[in-house]
Order: sequence, then structure tokens, then C-alpha cells
Amino acid sequence: MRPFSRFRPVAREGAPVPARPMRAAAATLGAAAALVCLGGCAARPSVVIEKPSEDAPAPVAGRVEDGDEAGAFVLTDQTGAPFDSAALAGKVWVGSVFFANCPGPCFRENQALADILREIDHPDLVVVSLTCDPENDTPEALGRYAERFEADAARWKFLTGDMAVIKRIANGTFRLPAEVGVHSERGVVFDRQGKLRGGYHLLQPDRVEQLKALVREVLAEEAAAVATAAEETSP
Repeated sequence: MRPFSRFRPVAREGAPVPARPMRAAAATLGAAAALVCLGGCAARPSVVIEKPSEDAPAPVAGRVEDGDEAGAFVLTDQTGAPFDSAALAGKVWVGSVFFANCPGPCFRENQALADILREIDHPDLVVVSLTCDPENDTPEALGRYAERFEADAARWKFLTGDMAVIKRIANGTFRLPAEVGVHSERGVVFDRQGKLRGGYHLLQPDRVEQLKALVREVLAEEAAAVATAAEETSP
């Protein structure tokens, strides 16, 4: 699993691209490698990130024992309505970070999430996707983006708001790196009590299957708890 991917800067429109000897070209590629996007996304002209923040957390990899409880937050969803994380109480949910202008990896990441929602058609499963480009990803823009995945606004929340708040949620609750235009390609799973249970890479099919297995396991926990309680109270 790669913590981040490299991207290649694109020449300005109309600017000539001179031919270079092989050695010079290799040096240029080496310099370009210093520009990274944790999600593997091509840089937007207005956003160039040289390196992730030093205080960014290491992405969650696999299952988590005794995970932290999610912090409270309020952001705005793709319909323009306020979204309070209190609405996630009693739900199993998957968190992720993306931005709508990301041309490749983010789309694939969200395709994987759409497939998970279709395959695990459970009313208690919710996906919460935070944009890391809130300046451009307005509720209207996110609404159009959500339509590309036929997202049900009741089960899939695309959220925007103040970048400082988004970063706090991504770093502190999701335990995923996030800067403007920079993100991890992982999905993180929370149980009905809001505790982090694990995270998996959304662009790797075998990891997506492991994430699905964890989601199903966590969804089944309430049924198991109810059955146990019924046995304990039965005469």
C-alpha cells in the first residue's frame, strides 16, 4: 500500500515543451516527484502542494482495536442543508476524503463507495465523504458530483465547509491526512457507537473486499447484541 502517489505537473496551455536529453529529462522527473498528492490526484493549476503537513496522521491500515470515538462536527451537505454528526448515532458509517476536480483517483474511490452502498443495501449504512477543496466544492457543485454516482442523499453525504474544520475531522476523527487538494484514498469504518473500527484502501479490490467484510460484521453486531439480550431476559 502506498501512503501517497506522485503526479506530473502539466505545462501551461500554449507553452512549448522543449525536447531534452535523457539525463535532463530524468532530472526533471526527479524534481517533479517532490510534488505529491496523497490521493494520487493530478494537481489543479491553483493548488500545488509540495509535501503533506508534518502533523498529518499516518493513514489507518486494517482493523483497529479500541478505536477512538468520533468527534462531533457540523458541515453542509450536497443539498445545502446543515449536517450534524449527531445524525450518525446508531449508524454504521464509512468516512472518506476527496475533491470533485480530482480527475482520476477520486472518481475511482467514489465508484468503490457507490458499489459498497449498492451491494450492502442496509438502511443503517451511511457514507460520509469530506471534500478537501471546499472553496470550489460548494453544495451546488457537490450536488452535481453526487448525481454522477446516483447517490442517495439520505445514505451518502458529500460534505463541505470551512477547511480548518474539515482538516480537524479528517485528521482527528478519520485519522486520514487532508490538505487543500491532498488526501488519502482510504475509507474508514465507524460502528454504531461512533468508534473507529478500521480503514482500507479504496483503489485496491482486495482491500475493498476487506472493508465490505468489516462493514457487514459491524452491521451484524446489533442483531447479535439484541439476540443476546433477549436470551438473558428470557425466563
